[in-house]
Amino acid sequence: MTGRRQESTGRPPAAYRVDDGAPLPAAAGPGPGMAAVALYDVEGAAGDGRSLEGERVEGELYFPEAQLAALGVSPGQVAGVKVRGDSMEGTLDDGDWVLVDLANRDPRRSGVFLLWQSGERRIKRVQRLPGGALQLISDNTHYPPEMIRPEDMRDVEILGRCEVRIGRVS
Repeated sequence: MTGRRQESTGRPPAAYRVDDGAPLPAAAGPGPGMAAVALYDVEGAAGDGRSLEGERVEGELYFPEAQLAALGVSPGQVAGVKVRGDSMEGTLDDGDWVLVDLANRDPRRSGVFLLWQSGERRIKRVQRLPGGALQLISDNTHYPPEMIRPEDMRDVEILGRCEVRIGRVS
């Protein structure tokens, strides 16, 4: 109906680093040197925010432990979360999965983070501002930046840094 045809290649979606888009090796099955990454049935909204309904594990992907270590990610501190919304379009698309480094919660180094804000999980580019404020930036220019003042930080928790995007190649 859209005039664009998408054919299934039978291959799984490709994986890329969020920061620079560099491709990562395809995930294989369980075995020595492979780390299981749980894919949680939760959604990180990349729009105006989206409440969660449950936190069950939908499946697992396996990545070489050496590859995760090269990214600075501990195999026991990584989780997969599904992206919903279009505010991060250009970096993350609706329906992509992101691997989140749950041990990296420090916004002093700007990047894309999964955060909890007023009861909702969100995926945004986070920039720390002087005085302790945070700026939440959407890569889709249709969404204006949001500033979280230091006095409003009690409603915000950074859950982890988004390191790897898994999605369809178009």
